[in-house]
Amino acid sequence: MPRAEALARRAVEAALADQRASGHLTLLLTDDAEIRRLNGGFRGKEKATNVLSFPAPYGSLTLGDLALSLGVVKREAASEGRSVSAHYAHLIVHGVLHLLGHDHLVAGEAVVMERAEARILRRLGLPNPWRTRWAA
Repeated sequence: MPRAEALARRAVEAALADQRASGHLTLLLTDDAEIRRLNGGFRGKEKATNVLSFPAPYGSLTLGDLALSLGVVKREAASEGRSVSAHYAHLIVHGVLHLLGHDHLVAGEAVVMERAEARILRRLGLPNPWRTRWAA
């Protein structure tokens, strides 16, 4: 994916600005095997996933770490009819919001998080990934 680092930086900066937050994080771009290993080791789920968020302990100088599997990102983008770049940026924004304390386990929290994602992506000039869900 061309300009992956520049797009990642823009997505992180947009998410932080939207949430009125600051800080830095580490982003690992990896393959399915490594993300499966991380997902199994940290979450007990032996499968490849798109993004994992590892928030830093309270009081740290960093927000935490994100890991993305480019293979999963590409497959999901293709199956959902999205560009790889837009899906990649969405997952980075999603991960940053997790590092900042957002979650989507409860319906109300999920809506708040999805709206933040849509707002941030709009500011990046990217499509709303939830448009079809909200239209239903």
